[in-house]
Amino acid sequence: MERGLILLVAALVVYVSPSVDGTAHLSFSNDTQVNITRTGCGVNKLCVETPKDCDPTGKSSCLFASVVTSDPMPPNGTELSIELRGDSSGYIALGLTANATEGTTMLFICAQNNSDSGRFFFRTMQRNNTDDALTATETTVKEIRGMVNGSVIKCEFKVPNVNASNTKSSHAITFSVLLGTGPVVGNVPGKFNVSLDSGPLALSNPASNIPTTAAPSVNTTMPSVNTTMPNSAGAVQPHAVLLLLSVLTLSVMLRA
Repeated sequence: MERGLILLVAALVVYVSPSVDGTAHLSFSNDTQVNITRTGCGVNKLCVETPKDCDPTGKSSCLFASVVTSDPMPPNGTELSIELRGDSSGYIALGLTANATEGTTMLFICAQNNSDSGRFFFRTMQRNNTDDALTATETTVKEIRGMVNGSVIKCEFKVPNVNASNTKSSHAITFSVLLGTGPVVGNVPGKFNVSLDSGPLALSNPASNIPTTAAPSVNTTMPSVNTTMPNSAGAVQPHAVLLLLSVLTLSVMLRA
């Protein structure tokens, strides 16, 4: 009886997650379809990628991620819906950090295990931004979907209760987004190699990394006006004075 129960539990685990691997703080979606495109970038989702403007649906190398935020849920924070796509024989990852050169980074890893037929697996790690050391964490992630096709890894997942501030009353979600890759030995992720550091972005604003176009300058300088008045018609000119004197002199001589 007991042996039969163990076999039943094992069969259920295989059924629920036949091609993914994770730990207790992770939950996987029964839907294994992963469809990542640029549709909605800058409008309803924040997108970051390298090379710039690369196409995650194309055949060329493209490390791409998108983030959609939910409304804040006091006192826990905001839920992030994340898409991640890249090329790696090990893993691709998205990191969230307040400062990429100090402190730590929350790292979300989508990987393939080459020692297990390229099986997809997911990990959450904490990266020390000073020495690059990785430490396993139990950050809650849900609705994970992932797939591996050769060197292309794609995954979608949701991260609840995200807050960039240490205070529960704040719902700040400004982070630098890091994209990168790394090796996998067995099922252990190696050093995270950063390919893109977005700099601080307001994740709730899909257009926060789109440069704003400056409005054309308007010339407010008024044209100069010539305020020099022309000679008045009534002004007496020198030659007119001489002519008048001549006429007067002639008149006097005639009378004499």
